[in-house]
Amino acid sequence: MKTILITGGAGFIGSHVVRLFVNKYPGYKIVNLDNLTYAGNLANLIDIENAPNYEFVKADITDGELMKMIFDKFRFDAVIHLAAESHVDRSISSPMEFIFANIVGTVNLLNAARQVWSDFNGQKFYHISTDEVYGSLGATGFFFENTAYDPRSPYSASKASSDHLVRAYHHTYGLPVVISNCSNNYGPYQFPEKLVPLAINNIRNNKPIPVYGKGENIRDWLFVEDHAAAIDLIYHEAKIGETYNIGGHNEWKNIDLIKLLCEIMDRKLNRLPGTSENLITYVKDRAGHDLRYAIDSGKIQKELGWKPSLQFAEGLEKTVDWYLANEKWMKNITSGDYQKYYDNQYVKR
Repeated sequence: MKTILITGGAGFIGSHVVRLFVNKYPGYKIVNLDNLTYAGNLANLIDIENAPNYEFVKADITDGELMKMIFDKFRFDAVIHLAAESHVDRSISSPMEFIFANIVGTVNLLNAARQVWSDFNGQKFYHISTDEVYGSLGATGFFFENTAYDPRSPYSASKASSDHLVRAYHHTYGLPVVISNCSNNYGPYQFPEKLVPLAINNIRNNKPIPVYGKGENIRDWLFVEDHAAAIDLIYHEAKIGETYNIGGHNEWKNIDLIKLLCEIMDRKLNRLPGTSENLITYVKDRAGHDLRYAIDSGKIQKELGWKPSLQFAEGLEKTVDWYLANEKWMKNITSGDYQKYYDNQYVKR
């Protein structure tokens, strides 16, 4: 039985990866390590929390000694590292939180893995990162795996630093690593500071939908379950030392995405067409707001056979349906009551 550590497994992307691995690989022991900050939510994993091959550990990756103790206890065969501070706006107001979590936290995990994996025989340290490390694109072109790094925010700079450190540990110490960089994820269980769930929640509650600048910034959108499937493939099939870009081939201007969401929500809520669009409110643009991201995912498609399963409109419909059917989940995490749930779950364990 392999024992796999998934960090940040109570978060948005992490919870989908944990669920996939717990259900698909009953012969693996999956250890979900999460510090349960504001965006970590054990309610994301209620359906598998009692699975025999699943264990939750509440811990902070910035605590290096604790990471060594946990690695000594479980003797992990692999690490899938998703734990990170990830919201650009928060990085602008509180950059040091991102330095500690994304850089120091990653180094602590690398050191713990290096200490426990003395022979580097069959282990793998898989680091999940973002396309934002590449900087900003103009009207044309794509990010490739060999695109030079040019981070523009404290968040992307901290992720770029962690990427470099993972590669440095591979080249310096021989640590067996792989890296992937993904485009913007959307789907169920995403904390509503992000654009898609924020807009859905505000439309449902007839609140203004904030749009930066003129809404002309372009992002490539990837359905979270497609991302989890790519992570599964990379973990099992990728060669050590490789990097893969994961993108949805779904480029949308922010304002066009919001208008599509408004159209879908009006239909789902039986409102007159155009009702929700009246909630759009243009606000001052974010500092250092990158114009366009677009990923070329040809390498993972060619080498590992991965491709997105959903077109964006289909994935967005599925996402809206989930949020409308899980109003209690949304109310809990936006009311503060979710902290009580965390505490109760941790005491039980």
